[in-house]
Amino acid sequence: MSVDAGHGQVRIETTRTDHGWPSLTECARSIADGEATSVAMVTRSLDAIAASQPTLNAFAVVRRAAALAEAADADRRRAAGERLPLLGVPIAVKDDVDVAGEPTAFGAPGRFPAKAADSEAVRRLRAAGAVIVGKTTSPEFGQWPLTGGHFGHTRNPWSRERTPGGSSGGSAAAVAAGLVPAALGSDGAGSIRIPAAWTNLVGIKPQRGRISTWPDPEAFHGITVIGPLARTVADAALLLDLVAGPHDGDRHTPRPVPLRDAVDRAPGPLRIALSLRRPFTATPTALHPEIRDGVGAIAHTLRGLGHEVTLADPAYGILLGANFLPRSMAGLEDWRRRVPDPSLLDPRTLSNARTGRLLGGAARRPAPATAPNIRPRHGGKFTQIDVIQAPTPPTPPPPVGAIDTAGHVATDRIITAACPYAWPWNVLGWPSVNVPAGFTDAGLPRGAQLMGPESSEPLLVSLAAQLEHELHWDRAVPARWW
Repeated sequence: MSVDAGHGQVRIETTRTDHGWPSLTECARSIADGEATSVAMVTRSLDAIAASQPTLNAFAVVRRAAALAEAADADRRRAAGERLPLLGVPIAVKDDVDVAGEPTAFGAPGRFPAKAADSEAVRRLRAAGAVIVGKTTSPEFGQWPLTGGHFGHTRNPWSRERTPGGSSGGSAAAVAAGLVPAALGSDGAGSIRIPAAWTNLVGIKPQRGRISTWPDPEAFHGITVIGPLARTVADAALLLDLVAGPHDGDRHTPRPVPLRDAVDRAPGPLRIALSLRRPFTATPTALHPEIRDGVGAIAHTLRGLGHEVTLADPAYGILLGANFLPRSMAGLEDWRRRVPDPSLLDPRTLSNARTGRLLGGAARRPAPATAPNIRPRHGGKFTQIDVIQAPTPPTPPPPVGAIDTAGHVATDRIITAACPYAWPWNVLGWPSVNVPAGFTDAGLPRGAQLMGPESSEPLLVSLAAQLEHELHWDRAVPARWW
Protein backbone atom coordinates (compact mmCIF):
# COMPACT_ATOMS: atom_id res chain seq x y z
CA MET A 1 0.00 0.00 0.00
CA SER A 2 1.18 3.51 -0.73
CA VAL A 3 -0.54 6.59 0.61
CA ASP A 4 -0.65 10.04 -0.93
CA ALA A 5 -0.31 11.93 2.34
CA GLY A 6 -1.05 15.29 0.81
CA HIS A 7 -4.49 14.39 -0.50
CA GLY A 8 -5.53 11.49 1.72
CA GLN A 9 -5.95 9.16 -1.27
CA VAL A 10 -5.01 5.52 -0.93
CA ARG A 11 -3.80 3.29 -3.72
CA ILE A 12 -2.71 -0.33 -3.57
CA GLU A 13 0.78 -1.13 -4.75
CA THR A 14 2.69 -4.38 -4.32
CA THR A 15 6.18 -3.21 -5.31
CA ARG A 16 8.58 -1.09 -3.32
CA THR A 17 8.66 2.53 -4.49
CA ASP A 18 11.87 4.19 -5.65
CA HIS A 19 12.40 5.84 -2.26
CA GLY A 20 12.07 2.54 -0.42
CA TRP A 21 15.03 1.29 1.58
CA PRO A 22 16.40 -2.23 1.82
CA SER A 23 15.92 -4.01 5.12
CA LEU A 24 18.61 -3.95 7.78
CA THR A 25 19.43 -7.55 6.95
CA GLU A 26 19.68 -6.75 3.23
CA CYS A 27 21.93 -3.75 3.89
CA ALA A 28 24.31 -5.83 5.99
CA ARG A 29 24.38 -8.64 3.44
CA SER A 30 25.02 -6.36 0.46
CA ILE A 31 28.03 -4.75 2.16
CA ALA A 32 29.39 -8.09 3.38
CA ASP A 33 29.08 -9.56 -0.13
CA GLY A 34 30.76 -6.57 -1.77
CA GLU A 35 27.63 -5.56 -3.70
CA ALA A 36 27.65 -2.13 -2.03
CA THR A 37 30.13 -0.05 -0.11
CA SER A 38 29.48 1.47 3.25
CA VAL A 39 30.49 4.88 1.90
CA ALA A 40 27.81 4.66 -0.81
CA MET A 41 25.15 3.42 1.60
CA VAL A 42 25.94 5.96 4.31
CA THR A 43 26.12 8.76 1.74
CA ARG A 44 22.67 7.80 0.46
CA SER A 45 21.34 7.86 4.01
CA LEU A 46 22.91 11.23 4.81
CA ASP A 47 21.69 12.76 1.55
CA ALA A 48 18.16 11.53 2.25
CA ILE A 49 18.33 13.00 5.75
CA ALA A 50 19.55 16.35 4.42
CA ALA A 51 16.81 16.47 1.77
CA SER A 52 14.06 15.60 4.25
CA GLN A 53 15.20 17.61 7.25
CA PRO A 54 13.45 20.91 6.35
CA THR A 55 10.07 19.14 6.18
CA LEU A 56 10.19 15.76 7.94
CA ASN A 57 12.62 17.00 10.65
CA ALA A 58 13.52 13.59 12.06
CA PHE A 59 17.04 14.39 13.31
CA ALA A 60 18.37 16.51 16.15
CA VAL A 61 22.02 15.78 15.29
CA VAL A 62 23.43 14.69 11.92
CA ARG A 63 26.98 13.27 11.99
CA ARG A 64 27.83 13.72 8.30
CA ALA A 65 31.62 14.12 8.47
CA ALA A 66 32.07 11.60 11.27
CA ALA A 67 29.74 9.04 9.70
CA LEU A 68 31.46 9.24 6.29
CA ALA A 69 34.86 8.76 7.95
CA GLU A 70 33.50 5.75 9.86
CA ALA A 71 32.02 4.36 6.64
CA ALA A 72 35.35 4.64 4.84
CA ASP A 73 37.00 2.83 7.74
CA ALA A 74 34.32 0.11 7.57
CA ASP A 75 35.07 -0.42 3.87
CA ARG A 76 38.79 -0.76 4.62
CA ARG A 77 38.06 -3.27 7.37
CA ARG A 78 35.77 -5.31 5.14
CA ALA A 79 38.38 -5.34 2.36
CA ALA A 80 40.90 -6.63 4.92
CA GLY A 81 38.59 -9.55 5.70
CA GLU A 82 36.81 -8.33 8.83
CA ARG A 83 33.22 -9.51 9.20
CA LEU A 84 30.73 -8.05 11.66
CA PRO A 85 26.93 -8.30 11.70
CA LEU A 86 26.33 -4.62 10.82
CA LEU A 87 29.71 -3.62 9.42
CA GLY A 88 29.24 -0.30 7.62
CA VAL A 89 25.43 -0.16 7.93
CA PRO A 90 23.87 3.25 8.76
CA ILE A 91 21.81 3.32 11.97
CA ALA A 92 20.11 6.16 13.89
CA VAL A 93 19.73 6.48 17.65
CA LYS A 94 17.39 8.60 19.73
CA ASP A 95 18.77 11.72 21.38
CA ASP A 96 18.54 10.31 24.89
CA VAL A 97 21.59 8.05 24.51
CA ASP A 98 25.17 9.28 24.47
CA VAL A 99 27.26 9.30 21.31
CA ALA A 100 30.88 10.33 21.86
CA GLY A 101 31.55 13.80 20.50
CA GLU A 102 27.87 14.78 20.36
CA PRO A 103 25.52 16.47 22.87
CA THR A 104 22.63 14.62 24.51
CA ALA A 105 19.82 17.16 24.79
CA PHE A 106 16.84 14.75 24.86
CA GLY A 107 14.65 17.33 23.16
CA ALA A 108 15.57 20.20 25.49
CA PRO A 109 16.83 23.65 24.44
CA GLY A 110 20.20 25.01 25.41
CA ARG A 111 23.89 24.45 24.69
CA PHE A 112 24.78 20.97 25.86
CA PRO A 113 28.40 19.78 26.07
CA ALA A 114 29.61 17.00 23.82
CA LYS A 115 29.74 13.62 25.52
CA ALA A 116 33.14 12.06 26.13
CA ALA A 117 32.03 8.45 25.69
CA ASP A 118 29.35 6.33 24.05
CA SER A 119 26.51 4.91 26.07
CA GLU A 120 26.59 1.12 26.42
CA ALA A 121 23.90 0.63 23.75
CA VAL A 122 25.86 2.75 21.26
CA ARG A 123 29.10 0.98 22.19
CA ARG A 124 27.45 -2.33 21.33
CA LEU A 125 26.16 -0.93 18.03
CA ARG A 126 29.68 0.14 17.12
CA ALA A 127 31.04 -3.26 18.19
CA ALA A 128 28.64 -4.78 15.65
CA GLY A 129 30.09 -2.47 13.00
CA ALA A 130 27.22 0.02 12.66
CA VAL A 131 27.77 3.60 11.52
CA ILE A 132 25.76 6.09 13.61
CA VAL A 133 24.50 8.68 11.11
CA GLY A 134 22.71 10.83 13.67
CA LYS A 135 20.55 11.29 16.73
CA THR A 136 16.80 11.53 16.26
CA THR A 137 14.30 14.02 17.62
CA SER A 138 12.28 13.67 20.79
CA PRO A 139 9.95 15.93 22.78
CA GLU A 140 11.44 17.38 25.95
CA PHE A 141 12.67 14.49 28.10
CA GLY A 142 10.40 12.09 26.19
CA GLN A 143 7.30 13.07 28.12
CA TRP A 144 4.78 13.51 25.26
CA PRO A 145 3.41 11.12 22.60
CA LEU A 146 4.00 13.81 19.95
CA THR A 147 7.45 14.85 18.75
CA GLY A 148 8.02 18.59 18.61
CA GLY A 149 9.25 21.48 20.69
CA HIS A 150 11.78 24.23 20.34
CA PHE A 151 13.33 22.50 17.27
CA GLY A 152 10.01 22.32 15.38
CA HIS A 153 7.61 19.51 14.57
CA THR A 154 8.70 16.10 13.41
CA ARG A 155 6.12 14.95 10.87
CA ASN A 156 4.69 11.58 9.97
CA PRO A 157 5.87 10.16 6.62
CA TRP A 158 2.31 8.92 6.07
CA SER A 159 0.82 12.40 6.48
CA ARG A 160 2.59 15.71 6.72
CA GLU A 161 -0.18 17.08 8.93
CA ARG A 162 0.10 14.30 11.53
CA THR A 163 2.61 13.46 14.23
CA PRO A 164 4.61 10.24 13.99
CA GLY A 165 4.03 9.90 17.72
CA GLY A 166 6.48 10.10 20.54
CA SER A 167 8.63 10.18 22.22
CA SER A 168 10.68 8.13 19.72
CA GLY A 169 9.02 10.02 16.87
CA GLY A 170 12.25 10.96 15.13
CA SER A 171 13.45 7.36 15.05
CA ALA A 172 10.08 6.16 13.74
CA ALA A 173 9.91 8.86 11.07
CA ALA A 174 13.48 8.14 9.94
CA VAL A 175 12.79 4.42 9.48
CA ALA A 176 9.33 4.83 7.93
CA ALA A 177 10.69 7.37 5.44
CA GLY A 178 13.58 5.11 4.44
CA LEU A 179 16.30 7.40 5.77
CA VAL A 180 17.82 4.50 7.73
CA PRO A 181 16.95 0.79 7.77
CA ALA A 182 16.44 0.69 11.55
CA ALA A 183 16.85 2.84 14.64
CA LEU A 184 16.92 2.74 18.41
CA GLY A 185 14.24 4.44 20.50
CA SER A 186 13.24 4.36 24.14
CA ASP A 187 9.94 3.54 25.80
CA GLY A 188 8.72 4.82 29.17
CA ALA A 189 4.97 4.78 28.55
CA GLY A 190 4.69 3.54 24.98
CA SER A 191 7.34 5.76 23.39
CA ILE A 192 8.54 3.03 21.00
CA ARG A 193 5.24 1.24 20.48
CA ILE A 194 3.05 4.31 19.87
CA PRO A 195 5.19 5.82 17.08
CA ALA A 196 5.66 2.34 15.62
CA ALA A 197 1.89 1.96 15.46
CA TRP A 198 1.43 5.38 13.84
CA THR A 199 4.13 4.80 11.18
CA ASN A 200 3.53 1.13 10.17
CA LEU A 201 6.61 -0.24 11.93
CA VAL A 202 7.56 -3.05 14.26
CA GLY A 203 8.59 -1.65 17.63
CA ILE A 204 9.85 -3.79 20.50
CA LYS A 205 9.71 -2.70 24.13
CA PRO A 206 12.00 -5.35 25.62
CA GLN A 207 12.22 -6.72 29.13
CA ARG A 208 13.52 -4.15 31.62
CA GLY A 209 17.32 -4.29 31.59
CA ARG A 210 17.52 -6.27 28.33
CA ILE A 211 19.41 -3.34 26.80
CA SER A 212 21.65 -1.44 29.17
CA THR A 213 20.81 2.21 29.82
CA TRP A 214 24.35 2.87 31.08
CA PRO A 215 25.75 5.41 32.04
CA ASP A 216 22.46 5.40 33.97
CA PRO A 217 21.98 2.21 36.01
CA GLU A 218 18.29 2.49 35.08
CA ALA A 219 16.23 5.08 33.19
CA PHE A 220 13.35 6.98 34.80
CA HIS A 221 13.62 4.83 37.91
CA GLY A 222 13.11 1.62 35.94
CA ILE A 223 10.11 2.41 33.74
CA THR A 224 12.05 3.36 30.57
CA VAL A 225 13.84 0.88 28.33
CA ILE A 226 15.72 1.09 25.03
CA GLY A 227 14.46 -0.87 22.03
CA PRO A 228 14.43 -1.14 18.22
CA LEU A 229 12.16 0.23 15.50
CA ALA A 230 12.25 -1.43 12.08
CA ARG A 231 10.04 -2.38 9.16
CA THR A 232 10.36 -6.13 9.74
CA VAL A 233 10.37 -8.39 12.75
CA ALA A 234 13.67 -9.93 11.64
CA ASP A 235 15.34 -6.51 11.54
CA ALA A 236 14.00 -5.51 14.95
CA ALA A 237 15.09 -8.84 16.45
CA LEU A 238 18.56 -8.56 14.90
CA LEU A 239 19.07 -5.05 16.23
CA LEU A 240 17.82 -6.00 19.68
CA ASP A 241 20.13 -9.03 19.85
CA LEU A 242 23.16 -6.94 18.91
CA VAL A 243 22.64 -4.23 21.53
CA ALA A 244 21.32 -6.46 24.33
CA GLY A 245 23.45 -7.19 27.35
CA PRO A 246 24.42 -5.67 30.70
CA HIS A 247 27.02 -3.20 31.86
CA ASP A 248 28.60 -3.46 35.27
CA GLY A 249 26.45 -1.35 37.55
CA ASP A 250 23.14 -1.94 35.76
CA ARG A 251 20.25 -2.26 38.21
CA HIS A 252 18.39 -4.86 36.11
CA THR A 253 20.07 -7.83 34.40
CA PRO A 254 17.54 -10.33 32.99
CA ARG A 255 18.65 -13.70 31.70
CA PRO A 256 19.72 -13.67 28.01
CA VAL A 257 17.07 -14.62 25.43
CA PRO A 258 18.43 -14.65 21.83
CA LEU A 259 15.79 -13.60 19.33
CA ARG A 260 17.07 -14.14 15.78
CA ASP A 261 16.27 -17.85 15.79
CA ALA A 262 12.77 -17.09 17.09
CA VAL A 263 11.91 -15.24 13.88
CA ASP A 264 11.91 -18.48 11.88
CA ARG A 265 10.41 -20.63 14.63
CA ALA A 266 6.68 -21.37 14.60
CA PRO A 267 5.16 -20.25 17.90
CA GLY A 268 2.80 -23.23 18.02
CA PRO A 269 -0.90 -22.90 18.85
CA LEU A 270 -1.21 -20.25 21.55
CA ARG A 271 -3.88 -19.07 23.96
CA ILE A 272 -4.29 -15.36 23.27
CA ALA A 273 -6.38 -12.94 25.31
CA LEU A 274 -7.84 -10.08 23.31
CA SER A 275 -8.13 -7.17 25.76
CA LEU A 276 -9.91 -3.94 24.85
CA ARG A 277 -10.38 -2.72 28.42
CA ARG A 278 -8.55 0.48 29.28
CA PRO A 279 -6.19 0.25 32.25
CA PHE A 280 -6.76 2.74 35.04
CA THR A 281 -6.24 6.29 33.81
CA ALA A 282 -7.38 9.64 35.12
CA THR A 283 -8.64 10.58 31.65
CA PRO A 284 -10.84 7.86 30.11
CA THR A 285 -10.19 7.44 26.38
CA ALA A 286 -12.65 5.96 23.93
CA LEU A 287 -11.29 3.33 21.58
CA HIS A 288 -11.60 4.74 18.07
CA PRO A 289 -13.79 2.44 15.93
CA GLU A 290 -11.17 2.15 13.17
CA ILE A 291 -8.54 1.17 15.74
CA ARG A 292 -10.95 -1.41 17.15
CA ASP A 293 -11.42 -2.75 13.61
CA GLY A 294 -7.65 -3.02 13.09
CA VAL A 295 -7.12 -4.84 16.37
CA GLY A 296 -10.03 -7.11 15.53
CA ALA A 297 -8.52 -7.89 12.14
CA ILE A 298 -5.27 -8.97 13.84
CA ALA A 299 -7.28 -11.21 16.16
CA HIS A 300 -9.08 -12.70 13.16
CA THR A 301 -5.73 -13.40 11.47
CA LEU A 302 -4.42 -15.04 14.64
CA ARG A 303 -7.44 -17.33 14.75
CA GLY A 304 -6.86 -18.22 11.12
CA LEU A 305 -3.29 -19.17 12.02
CA GLY A 306 -4.59 -21.70 14.53
CA HIS A 307 -4.42 -19.73 17.76
CA GLU A 308 -7.21 -19.62 20.33
CA VAL A 309 -8.28 -15.99 20.82
CA THR A 310 -10.75 -15.11 23.56
CA LEU A 311 -11.85 -11.85 25.16
CA ALA A 312 -10.14 -11.43 28.55
CA ASP A 313 -8.50 -8.59 30.47
CA PRO A 314 -5.49 -8.27 32.76
CA ALA A 315 -6.21 -7.36 36.38
CA TYR A 316 -5.43 -3.68 36.01
CA GLY A 317 -5.74 -1.62 39.16
CA ILE A 318 -5.00 1.76 40.67
CA LEU A 319 -1.74 0.46 42.19
CA LEU A 320 -0.18 0.41 38.72
CA GLY A 321 -0.85 4.12 38.28
CA ALA A 322 0.35 4.87 41.78
CA ASN A 323 3.58 3.10 40.91
CA PHE A 324 4.03 4.80 37.53
CA LEU A 325 3.42 8.47 38.38
CA PRO A 326 6.16 9.13 40.96
CA ARG A 327 8.77 7.30 38.90
CA SER A 328 7.96 9.21 35.71
CA MET A 329 7.78 12.61 37.40
CA ALA A 330 10.95 12.03 39.41
CA GLY A 331 12.66 11.05 36.16
CA LEU A 332 11.73 14.40 34.65
CA GLU A 333 13.22 16.17 37.65
CA ASP A 334 16.41 14.12 37.22
CA TRP A 335 16.70 15.33 33.61
CA ARG A 336 15.88 18.93 34.56
CA ARG A 337 18.97 18.93 36.74
CA ARG A 338 21.13 18.01 33.74
CA VAL A 339 20.02 20.95 31.60
CA PRO A 340 22.48 23.88 31.31
CA ASP A 341 19.65 26.46 31.59
CA PRO A 342 16.38 25.05 33.03
CA SER A 343 14.64 28.40 32.50
CA LEU A 344 14.48 27.58 28.77
CA LEU A 345 12.34 24.51 29.34
CA ASP A 346 8.65 24.32 28.51
CA PRO A 347 6.54 25.50 31.49
CA ARG A 348 4.73 22.14 31.42
CA THR A 349 8.06 20.38 31.82
CA LEU A 350 8.96 22.58 34.78
CA SER A 351 5.57 21.90 36.37
CA ASN A 352 6.03 18.14 36.00
CA ALA A 353 9.55 18.38 37.37
CA ARG A 354 8.19 20.20 40.43
CA THR A 355 5.79 17.32 40.91
CA GLY A 356 8.78 15.01 40.67
CA ARG A 357 10.48 16.93 43.47
CA LEU A 358 7.36 16.69 45.63
CA LEU A 359 7.13 12.94 45.01
CA GLY A 360 10.85 12.40 45.53
CA GLY A 361 12.68 10.99 48.50
CA ALA A 362 10.64 8.83 50.84
CA ALA A 363 7.48 9.23 48.72
CA ARG A 364 9.22 7.86 45.63
CA ARG A 365 11.52 5.18 47.00
CA PRO A 366 8.76 2.68 47.82
CA ALA A 367 7.36 2.86 44.25
CA PRO A 368 9.78 0.39 42.60
CA ALA A 369 9.49 -1.83 45.66
CA THR A 370 5.77 -2.28 45.08
CA ALA A 371 6.38 -3.77 41.62
CA PRO A 372 7.12 -7.29 42.99
CA ASN A 373 3.65 -7.19 44.58
CA ILE A 374 2.04 -6.05 41.32
CA ARG A 375 3.72 -8.57 39.03
CA PRO A 376 2.24 -11.74 40.60
CA ARG A 377 -1.25 -10.29 40.23
CA HIS A 378 -0.71 -9.85 36.51
CA GLY A 379 1.57 -12.81 36.04
CA GLY A 380 -1.12 -15.18 37.27
CA LYS A 381 -3.03 -14.47 34.07
CA PHE A 382 -0.23 -16.14 32.14
CA THR A 383 -0.94 -19.50 33.72
CA GLN A 384 -4.14 -19.51 31.65
CA ILE A 385 -2.97 -17.67 28.52
CA ASP A 386 0.28 -17.19 26.62
CA VAL A 387 -0.06 -13.71 25.11
CA ILE A 388 -2.28 -10.64 25.53
CA GLN A 389 -3.30 -8.74 22.41
CA ALA A 390 -4.44 -5.13 22.86
CA PRO A 391 -4.54 -1.81 20.99
CA THR A 392 -1.34 0.19 21.02
CA PRO A 393 -2.68 3.77 20.90
CA PRO A 394 -6.48 3.92 20.93
CA THR A 395 -6.69 6.67 18.30
CA PRO A 396 -5.14 7.52 14.91
CA PRO A 397 -2.20 9.96 15.05
CA PRO A 398 -3.26 13.51 16.03
CA PRO A 399 -2.17 16.68 14.21
CA VAL A 400 1.44 17.70 14.70
CA GLY A 401 0.48 20.82 16.67
CA ALA A 402 -2.07 19.18 18.96
CA ILE A 403 -0.34 20.31 22.17
CA ASP A 404 1.38 23.47 20.94
CA THR A 405 -0.96 25.90 22.69
CA ALA A 406 -2.52 23.50 25.17
CA GLY A 407 -2.26 24.21 28.86
CA HIS A 408 -1.01 21.69 31.38
CA VAL A 409 -4.38 20.00 31.96
CA ALA A 410 -5.27 19.85 28.27
CA THR A 411 -1.82 18.45 27.47
CA ASP A 412 -2.28 15.75 30.09
CA ARG A 413 -5.58 14.79 28.48
CA ILE A 414 -3.94 14.45 25.08
CA ILE A 415 -1.10 12.40 26.56
CA THR A 416 -3.37 9.99 28.38
CA ALA A 417 -5.54 9.68 25.26
CA ALA A 418 -2.54 8.16 23.46
CA CYS A 419 -0.99 6.03 26.19
CA PRO A 420 -3.65 4.09 28.18
CA TYR A 421 -2.84 0.67 26.76
CA ALA A 422 0.94 1.09 26.79
CA TRP A 423 2.21 2.30 30.17
CA PRO A 424 1.23 -0.67 32.42
CA TRP A 425 3.88 -2.87 30.82
CA ASN A 426 6.48 -0.23 31.69
CA VAL A 427 5.58 -0.56 35.37
CA LEU A 428 5.74 -4.34 35.14
CA GLY A 429 8.96 -4.22 33.13
CA TRP A 430 7.76 -6.93 30.74
CA PRO A 431 8.12 -7.07 26.94
CA SER A 432 5.59 -5.90 24.38
CA VAL A 433 5.74 -5.71 20.58
CA ASN A 434 3.78 -3.38 18.32
CA VAL A 435 2.73 -4.96 15.05
CA PRO A 436 1.18 -2.95 12.20
CA ALA A 437 -2.59 -3.42 11.96
CA GLY A 438 -3.41 -1.91 8.58
CA PHE A 439 -4.68 1.57 7.85
CA THR A 440 -7.64 3.82 8.57
CA ASP A 441 -9.90 5.02 5.78
CA ALA A 442 -7.72 8.15 5.63
CA GLY A 443 -4.62 6.03 5.05
CA LEU A 444 -3.15 6.46 8.54
CA PRO A 445 -1.31 3.51 10.10
CA ARG A 446 -2.65 1.76 13.19
CA GLY A 447 -1.12 -0.87 15.46
CA ALA A 448 -1.75 -3.65 17.94
CA GLN A 449 0.32 -4.85 20.88
CA LEU A 450 1.43 -8.38 21.63
CA MET A 451 2.19 -8.45 25.37
CA GLY A 452 3.84 -11.16 27.39
CA PRO A 453 5.22 -11.96 30.85
CA GLU A 454 8.82 -11.68 31.99
CA SER A 455 11.46 -12.38 29.33
CA SER A 456 8.89 -13.55 26.77
CA GLU A 457 10.50 -11.70 23.83
CA PRO A 458 11.23 -14.93 21.86
CA LEU A 459 7.58 -15.97 21.96
CA LEU A 460 6.35 -12.48 21.02
CA VAL A 461 8.88 -12.19 18.19
CA SER A 462 7.92 -15.62 16.84
CA LEU A 463 4.23 -14.69 16.87
CA ALA A 464 4.88 -11.27 15.30
CA ALA A 465 6.95 -12.88 12.55
CA GLN A 466 4.14 -15.31 11.83
CA LEU A 467 1.73 -12.38 11.47
CA GLU A 468 4.15 -10.53 9.21
CA HIS A 469 4.49 -13.58 6.93
CA GLU A 470 0.71 -13.52 6.57
CA LEU A 471 0.10 -9.76 6.30
CA HIS A 472 3.27 -8.45 4.54
CA TRP A 473 3.11 -5.04 6.21
CA ASP A 474 6.70 -4.33 5.17
CA ARG A 475 5.50 -3.92 1.58
CA ALA A 476 3.51 -0.80 2.46
CA VAL A 477 5.48 2.43 2.12
CA PRO A 478 4.29 6.05 2.23
CA ALA A 479 4.12 8.15 -0.91
CA ARG A 480 6.97 10.61 -0.73
CA TRP A 481 6.10 14.22 0.10
CA TRP A 482 9.14 15.31 2.13
